[in-house]
Amino acid sequence: MIKISVIVPVYNTEKYMEKCLDSLTCQTIKDIEIIVINDGSTDKSKEIIDNYAKKYQNIKAYHLQNGGVSKARNFGLKKAKGEYITFLDSDDYIDDNLYEKMYDKAKENDADVCECDYIWEFLKKKRYDYLNKNIHPLLSMRAVVWNRLYKRELLINNKISFHEGVHFEDVEFCYEVFPYIKNFAYVKDVYVHYVQRDNSITSDRTDKLKDIYKVLDGTIQYYKKHHFYDEYKNELEYIYMRYIFGSSFLRMVKIKDHKIRKKMLKESYHKLLDVYPNYKENPYLKEKGKRNFYFRSINKFTFPIYCFLFHLK
Repeated sequence: MIKISVIVPVYNTEKYMEKCLDSLTCQTIKDIEIIVINDGSTDKSKEIIDNYAKKYQNIKAYHLQNGGVSKARNFGLKKAKGEYITFLDSDDYIDDNLYEKMYDKAKENDADVCECDYIWEFLKKKRYDYLNKNIHPLLSMRAVVWNRLYKRELLINNKISFHEGVHFEDVEFCYEVFPYIKNFAYVKDVYVHYVQRDNSITSDRTDKLKDIYKVLDGTIQYYKKHHFYDEYKNELEYIYMRYIFGSSFLRMVKIKDHKIRKKMLKESYHKLLDVYPNYKENPYLKEKGKRNFYFRSINKFTFPIYCFLFHLK
């Protein structure tokens, strides 16, 4: 029986891929399949993949025309046969005993999803990212897919897949999975190493930053369609606000073109007001904390000031 299927989309990562694949082939758990999908790479990625597939029987190599990371992952989901499914980007790597510890923990708790922590690997420093278990699970969820094991039947039975053709695809996937999780498990002291590089597939592009609206709106519509919205309305409102004034805002203030930057930031602010005009009444926003103080302080007068100050950083 295959215990874990690891889906690895690849696009022009020849400098990083060997370290990624080495960390997978030396896992202490052996009953895993490694599904490597070459998404139309133009460098030596294909050659590296084929060499590893010849050397290791549990590596299954597929070569597709370029269609994006979501399409590659969805292809992998159709091929996966493991009891649990996970994902790993081809420029990242993992601790040698990561999947054994996660699988054992998942089985011990009959978990639908098992999560671990990760390390941001910058060129000259590292930053550890730990799960915050002191807030609502939906708010504590880190919207990435590569630090979790997902029970395969959970994804199949609920027809969960990646939204193709948009940036920030992990966000929608994670939020769509969440309402179906009955049993959750968490493993400490083993890590995914999240490598930061300037030209990674997650690097921000001005023409793709607006995709966060599609993803957030799509999440809301999904919850409404499947009758989860009323239960999680406050959490979804807070998440929407947090993205607009948080990570999305920080990406947009980095846009170099002043006119484009100003236009997109203004649109972002009004987008939140259109969807959640009364967001300041959100119960989570009223809780104490530096972050909430910042969120509460934003209005039509302070927003331009924050845009200017954060752009200078």
